[in-house]
Amino acid sequence: MLRKFWYSPWALLVAANLFWAGNIVLARGLTGHVPPIALAYWRWTGAFVVAVGFAWPRLRTDFPVMMRHWKTMLVLSATGIASYNTMSYIGLNTTTALNVLLLQSVTPVIIIVWAYVLFRERPGPWQACGVLVSLAGVAAIAARGSLEALVNLRLNPGDVWVLVALAIYAFYCVALRKRPAVHPLSFLVAAMGIGSLMMLPFMIWEFTTGARINGGAASYLAIAYTAILPSFIAYLFFNRGVELIGAGPAGQSLHLMPLFGSILAVLFLHESFQMYHAAGIAMIAAGIVLASIQPGPRRLPSPEPKTT
Repeated sequence: MLRKFWYSPWALLVAANLFWAGNIVLARGLTGHVPPIALAYWRWTGAFVVAVGFAWPRLRTDFPVMMRHWKTMLVLSATGIASYNTMSYIGLNTTTALNVLLLQSVTPVIIIVWAYVLFRERPGPWQACGVLVSLAGVAAIAARGSLEALVNLRLNPGDVWVLVALAIYAFYCVALRKRPAVHPLSFLVAAMGIGSLMMLPFMIWEFTTGARINGGAASYLAIAYTAILPSFIAYLFFNRGVELIGAGPAGQSLHLMPLFGSILAVLFLHESFQMYHAAGIAMIAAGIVLASIQPGPRRLPSPEPKTT
């Protein structure tokens, strides 16, 4: 059963997005209790400590390969681990969790742009159509079913931080195809360790400004959650999903975050579920289905019978 799950890209991607949606809602709740850079640093340091024991036998084998590709490892660690998460947490200090969840759905579009810029890869018609349908669903949720509200939607500084972070993460998704040919667990643990070292100077600087972790045991339990499920487990699942079906279709799964986020908001924040939520979720799901359609092999016309 576990082996079947490991080879099922959409099962892996659904689980990853569920954990990430929970991370956004939780991180917003930690605002004022855990400084953003400290949250990002301890998230990945904790994930590294948890995962390194599982990965150690493979790390010993794969370490020479990763060292030969050290430049690629630095780029992927900086974009996928250090920059993206730190900037997202900074943005959550001045925007809402719902805004961040909705903004996540522009990531598939940015991935398509990066795929063209880096590899001249054009999206297929089904994938492009799926992105547009899912974006329409996100817009329906963002506008609460009102065109006037959509027109008047405004970005604040936190939203800008998050958008820049998403552009960086989209680059990471596309650049993953260039990662060293090592086991996914070895790559993830190495990237987490490198990313943590990159964040350390910024975390020390934040500490010197007087920022401290408050809130007692609840804050530390929340950090533990971010270290295990949204970090170690979700990234392992997402990286595996990209490996199985590619960055474009895998990126389309990020539309699931606003879907899961709205459900979590209903469950834990007691927000009401409206008809526009249902319509938007249905469109997001339809877009994901369209984007996952693989065109069949092109059939060549039968040759004309020869005449003699």
